[in-house]
Amino acid sequence: MSLATRVGDSELRSFVLTAAGTAGYGDELAGYGDLAELGALVTKSLAHFAHEGNRAPRVVAEGVDMLNSVGLAGPGIPAWLEDELPAARARGATVVASLWGRTVEDYARGAELLADADILALEINASCPNLEGRSRMFAHSAEMTADLVRASAPVGRPRWVKLSPNTPDLVEIAGAALEAGADALVLVNTVLGLSIDVESRRPALGGVGGGLSGPGILPVALRAVYDVHAAFPDAPLVGVGGVSSGRDALAMVMAGASAVEVGTASFADPRAPWRIQREAAEWLARHGVSRVEELVGAAHG
Repeated sequence: MSLATRVGDSELRSFVLTAAGTAGYGDELAGYGDLAELGALVTKSLAHFAHEGNRAPRVVAEGVDMLNSVGLAGPGIPAWLEDELPAARARGATVVASLWGRTVEDYARGAELLADADILALEINASCPNLEGRSRMFAHSAEMTADLVRASAPVGRPRWVKLSPNTPDLVEIAGAALEAGADALVLVNTVLGLSIDVESRRPALGGVGGGLSGPGILPVALRAVYDVHAAFPDAPLVGVGGVSSGRDALAMVMAGASAVEVGTASFADPRAPWRIQREAAEWLARHGVSRVEELVGAAHG
């Protein structure tokens, strides 16, 4: 029985990966399990510059879900390359670097800085406000998403493009990313939301609005993966959003994902990625499935 998979030309020892922004840069989860057992460690999103992020409070619970407005805080790529990446690789982690920026040029500069890095792939976080497009999110425009893919070419690694569920044009945008040279699509980022503190009568987050993640968005992510796989059945997909069990992960695979990222579940249970792998393996054994890859797209019949 094998949990190994392929995302495009990239071979992964497991179909379970961490999700950007939920596992830091490696050390945060390393005490709870062997990073070498996971398909990949996807880093918290990095820019070519250091960034402080949004003002506090940055996270608020919404039942079992979470609303965050962290604001892509990070040390910047040069500091990460020196201080964080060597430690993650020394632990045996396969690393996918998540890249963000405020302009197309930011993505190009970030990709250039990562060109010699010991990483498997680049995850292009397209769900960021575009200062050149009146703060419209890159991932809400087919043209702007394609611009990011082309601008990130200097990285010389597979480019995985992380898209937003907050648009009715997701399939069109996915197609534009693939046409521009994306090697895989990551579906999806958080769902836009708002929380009100009724005692203060003000928004609960310092950044006012935020991104909703957790089990509540699993159906949204499944729909996105299913629709994009139906439109582009040969495109490698990575499913993310609300995965908190082995069954959730396998549902993503059946919808059309070759790999799955685990995010918010790790905050409540830092061992979640390893637990989800184990639960998926147990399901495969019970159902006589020898390779998880056999289930990719199975829900499409």
